[in-house]
Amino acid sequence: MGHDVAAVVREIERKYDVTGANTAQLDSVPGAASVSPATEEVLDAVYYDTEDLRLIRSGITLRQRSGGPDAGWHLKLPAGTDARDEIRLPATGPGGPVPEELARLVRVRTRGAPPLPIVRIRTVRDRRQLLDQDGRPLAEIAVDKVRATPIGGVGATSWEELEVELVAGDRQLLMAVDARLRAAGARPAAARSKLARALGDRLGGVTTGAVAEPVSLTPDSPAADVVLAYLRTQVDAITYFDPLVRRSRPDAVHQMRVAIRRVRSALQAFGEIVDRAHTRPLGGELRWLATTLGRERDAEVLLARLRKLLAAISAELVSGPVEERITGHFTSELAQAHAAVVRDLDGPRYFALLDALDALVESPPLTPDASCPASEALRRPVRRAAKRLKRALKNIPDQDQDQDQDQHRDKDAAIHEARKAAKRARYVADAAKPALADRARRQAVRAKALQTLLGDHHDSVVAREFLRRLAEQAHAAGEDTFTYGVMYEREATAARDIERSLAKTG
Repeated sequence: MGHDVAAVVREIERKYDVTGANTAQLDSVPGAASVSPATEEVLDAVYYDTEDLRLIRSGITLRQRSGGPDAGWHLKLPAGTDARDEIRLPATGPGGPVPEELARLVRVRTRGAPPLPIVRIRTVRDRRQLLDQDGRPLAEIAVDKVRATPIGGVGATSWEELEVELVAGDRQLLMAVDARLRAAGARPAAARSKLARALGDRLGGVTTGAVAEPVSLTPDSPAADVVLAYLRTQVDAITYFDPLVRRSRPDAVHQMRVAIRRVRSALQAFGEIVDRAHTRPLGGELRWLATTLGRERDAEVLLARLRKLLAAISAELVSGPVEERITGHFTSELAQAHAAVVRDLDGPRYFALLDALDALVESPPLTPDASCPASEALRRPVRRAAKRLKRALKNIPDQDQDQDQDQHRDKDAAIHEARKAAKRARYVADAAKPALADRARRQAVRAKALQTLLGDHHDSVVAREFLRRLAEQAHAAGEDTFTYGVMYEREATAARDIERSLAKTG
């Protein structure tokens, strides 16, 4: 499945300008028992970015640092409020290329442009720790004297800042420290990182890594504002989950794939707002990317389903090496599927799609209807998606135990089509919530429930087909296949129960 070869540390910290601040007052901060004596460290780091600073503009920093207990390569990726994931690798020596393990994780931002050394930052750090009653560190308090020098340039800058980073403490402790520091004269740092401050005017006033203030959307907002806000959120999700997919983080493939499908559904449904004639080729590329991720996601879902199914069977009904055969298949399948995903995510077709998505949200091809109030312009697409779902449900054949194999396949296919229609109805309603409020929320809730039910049926169809093939392999190897039959029948029963529920829903 792929595993990190680097150490990964969740970093939760806040930075302050410390003019007039008195850190000695932290010796009685609520939640901490004492403060350790100060120690001094000298840190020397070279920071890397593209020439147009794509990483730092996205709140990402990449450096190689000497000095301190964690000397080496550090890649910091945004991970929520005040938090970043710091991925560490051993040092490779000055002037060397960025390690491939780290370069790959930022390709969604660099897109083929090489990360180059841009700034050298030397820090003299006065470090203390807040300790609990047993002397264990809860947080680190570092007062840094910083000097930044552009690589190959002029104009070194110097400043002093204070950094608070949680170790074993919680956010309540972070808030208590924040209150004490502010009372002593500290103020939140104007820049979220040393590199951002060092680059100064080169960033053009961009506040890197900051969460943009949400736009206030109402039913009277232009339809374009509502649709584009939704599209931006999904495009941001695609880029956010890219490095998590590469690192095989739990649920990352699923979440990235959902964002892709949401973009595609919005472009299809709101073609009267964002001109469908211009975005149709983009829809095809989004389908390709979702398919690229599909093999790995499908394997994840099927493995989890089969493990749960097998665990529910009593021990006396389990004969033969069933678990070993299932595990052996998916160990290989997931590794191959993940390798294929990463190859595609490293390719020019993917980068071209990302560029096209950026261009879409920055310069959207809007129609004249885009300026209409969202409550008027989005009502019809939402209603259309709901009617499409209703038709798809009606197209599901009636339940019949005596259906032949072809008829069963037709029913399975019809249910799968209804599942896709439920997704569309849900995603379109989600996008229109600022404009249609309760009506959109009701549609989204109903469509989500149907999507879950229909998805469970589809997963049962896939699981039964896989179990049949696995039983054939086990039989050829001389193994007992009884348990595969038990699992198959339980899946068939679950599918019939879902079909009865659908008949009542219709």
